[in-house]
Amino acid sequence: MNSTLLTTIGLAAVTLLAVRRHIRRVERGASAARPSRPKSCPRCKAPLPPDAEKCTRCGVPLQLFELVLAPVAAAEAENVDGPPRALIRSDLCVGCGACVSACPEPGALTMSGKLAVVDPARCKGHGECVTACPMGAINIGRGSATNRVVVPKVDGNFETSVPGLYIVGELGGRALIKNAVNEGRVAAEHIVRVATRRRNESGDAAGVADIAIVGSGPSGLSAGLVAHKAGIEYLLLEQGTLAETVRKYPRHKILFAEPLTMPLYGDLWVSDASKESLLSIWEGVIQRTGLRVQTGKHVRQITRERDWFVLTTGEDRYRARAVVLALGRRGTPRRLEVPGEDLPTVFYDIAEMSDFAGRRVLVVGGGDSAIESAIGLANQAGTTVTLSYRGEAFTRLKDRNRERLNAAVAARRLTVLLNSNVREIRRDVAVVDAAGTTRIVPCDDVIVRIGGEPATAMLEQLGVRMVTKVLAPPEAPGPVGTGDAA
Repeated sequence: MNSTLLTTIGLAAVTLLAVRRHIRRVERGASAARPSRPKSCPRCKAPLPPDAEKCTRCGVPLQLFELVLAPVAAAEAENVDGPPRALIRSDLCVGCGACVSACPEPGALTMSGKLAVVDPARCKGHGECVTACPMGAINIGRGSATNRVVVPKVDGNFETSVPGLYIVGELGGRALIKNAVNEGRVAAEHIVRVATRRRNESGDAAGVADIAIVGSGPSGLSAGLVAHKAGIEYLLLEQGTLAETVRKYPRHKILFAEPLTMPLYGDLWVSDASKESLLSIWEGVIQRTGLRVQTGKHVRQITRERDWFVLTTGEDRYRARAVVLALGRRGTPRRLEVPGEDLPTVFYDIAEMSDFAGRRVLVVGGGDSAIESAIGLANQAGTTVTLSYRGEAFTRLKDRNRERLNAAVAARRLTVLLNSNVREIRRDVAVVDAAGTTRIVPCDDVIVRIGGEPATAMLEQLGVRMVTKVLAPPEAPGPVGTGDAA
């Protein structure tokens, strides 16, 4: 009897110790995912009060450094004990709601504004949301599992592990226009501060700019305006046109909840603006400030030579002591090279599926990204989707995407045109050659998903250090229409 009692007590003690150890692991994982409020400004190192929203010395919003300050994932494996649960990447979620519809647990997944949010108490980890998400923004974890993202390692000035090379905007992991503008400004202001020292170190060689900015999106324009105002030698290189840069924004409407402050220009108010309106604003900023943007300059290679960088664009070569990469995360999308591709209704990516609700959309491509886009669009209320692919069959798809595509076609939510090539895009139709027959496909928008040149290849060639960051779980945003939607 005594031995049985002792055995029971021993087992209970062991169980209690195991439970306590598990709880501590989960708490450590959760605390690691939560961004700690910095005690000093990551940029100027000024001490900060506990409740500071921006630096009291340099005025930069501290929210800008959330990804910079996010902890690097530990090398050891995460604890996988505990029930399964869904983890959502808020930076990838496009608000299509496909996961909510697919989830068999009422209330486990809900839409808060344009962001899907998980209720851990109700989530059972079935995984239906993972396969339903057209953007790959959801995965299933256990125990202390956290969302992780691979990004370039940058400091408080957005300078990488390669001295003199800065990464801002979407390529650095943050895609909001407001953040991109502020990141470009912070990076360029640091380059201005150290420009004299770099000139002295490298020698005041002729034909070497103080800064070369690659990309004329919001972060590139912001960095260029800082350099222009400071009077240092700068290059602002854009592979296409300014209009093309704005047209690549995947949203129909651009919305800011607060004024956007552009260096040298001042505050901009953008409320429910079309991309055409935003283009007019950007052109007005350039005209008023005299900012020099060189278009048609596709930077294909960047190398280090002595104390400066060499940027190669076809037959042209430029030299600069510092480089700011203000590129999109996905690099240069491959184009169809057909008449009408420059229309504002042609997109190379999708940020919010709901923007296309009730519209006629033609998706071009035959890979997983094209299929996922087409299926996500087909889930929107009133959206008519046609998928055009040049091949005879889809040969490169994940099994789950193939099943979802077949189900959508069977339900007549999606029309597939195989052996087809887009010949021309017009305002409300596309001319498609389908198996030797010319077809007129009614469409309000065209989504081109046929691959491209990833920007990460350039980072690898330059030797930029990449790190895996642990992201905090997404919090429900404020009411719809109050956030920075670009």
